[in-house]
Amino acid sequence: MIERSIFSEEHNIFRETVRRFYQEHIIPHHAQWEKDGQVSREAWLEAGKQGLLCMPIPEEYGGAGADKLYSIIMMEEQARAGTSGPGFGLHSEIVGPYILNYGTEEQKKKYLPKMARGEIIGAIAMTEPGAGSDLQGVKTRAVKDGDDYIINGSKTFITNGFMSDLVIVVTKTDPTAGAKGTTLFLVEAGTPGFEKGRNLDKLGLKAQDTAELFFDDVRVPASNMLGGEGKGFFCLMQELAWERLQIAIGATATMEAVLEETIDYVKERGAFGKKIIEFQNTRFKLAEQKTQVQIARVFVDKCIEELLKGNLQVATAAMAKYWCSDLENKVIDECLQLHGGYGFMWEYRVARSYADARVQRIYGGTNEIMKELISREL
Repeated sequence: MIERSIFSEEHNIFRETVRRFYQEHIIPHHAQWEKDGQVSREAWLEAGKQGLLCMPIPEEYGGAGADKLYSIIMMEEQARAGTSGPGFGLHSEIVGPYILNYGTEEQKKKYLPKMARGEIIGAIAMTEPGAGSDLQGVKTRAVKDGDDYIINGSKTFITNGFMSDLVIVVTKTDPTAGAKGTTLFLVEAGTPGFEKGRNLDKLGLKAQDTAELFFDDVRVPASNMLGGEGKGFFCLMQELAWERLQIAIGATATMEAVLEETIDYVKERGAFGKKIIEFQNTRFKLAEQKTQVQIARVFVDKCIEELLKGNLQVATAAMAKYWCSDLENKVIDECLQLHGGYGFMWEYRVARSYADARVQRIYGGTNEIMKELISREL
């Protein structure tokens, strides 16, 4: 495989720290969390204690002021461990940056240090029962009432939703203004009228809490507005390229890990008097997968370089998200086939990864939407 060149020695040392964290504090508990439908609060607090949350956030707001490569290592090691439950990435790399980039000084000081310590869990509520990838179709309303706004509506498929302490809610303050009528609000759990629905039972991501959220005359002060009235769509568009690259990063790291485990498996598993690896079909299939995963790795690393330079384009991020998540599903499917009947057993990592991977082609904007974004650059 082509040697990666984007990480320094300090990054590599940090990777070992993160790998130990997952081995000691996440992997031993993940099977139970899959049954519970959520991870423990203790896991969040331990991640905060070890400085693994909100790492790019400046030190004055409780973070480490680290470069994005540290965050990427965190994502890759979580994918490598096959532990899809903790919603650390969304909390640290989506919710945190929204508050940092668009929040007031008061909002940053109030929320970011607690998020970095794992004391409060963040979520972002975009998707609605009737509006998924179409963010301009959001129906949740925020109506001005004196110095407050009153929010009514519902959201669904919200990662970290069931455990959330703080939610960025996408609303319409002016339904007649299109994108310019979209406004973001910070809503704390426990606010009267804000209710969490059931923790959704999903095909995969069994340990990751995903919930419905309901807003019934939720009154919040104007000071809870994030980024300014009518600025919500702009804020969302600014952050979506990074969100989509994160999906590609996780998909590629997962493919690498599943492929590595599959190669080990076929070297040990026998059939018809010889090892599975000795069949030409096995070797050719693995050669195909290894080639495709290497291509994905080189492309994603190049996208990371562009991100660090501030040059990552919307269409390029869409390419990475769509192509890598599509490939992830294909590679894991081939690896599952090479496991035979054992690949269908939940105790095998390949089965869990197969289930977890399917949603990658949907969230962050469906892959069909990604192709639409790419086509606009033709």
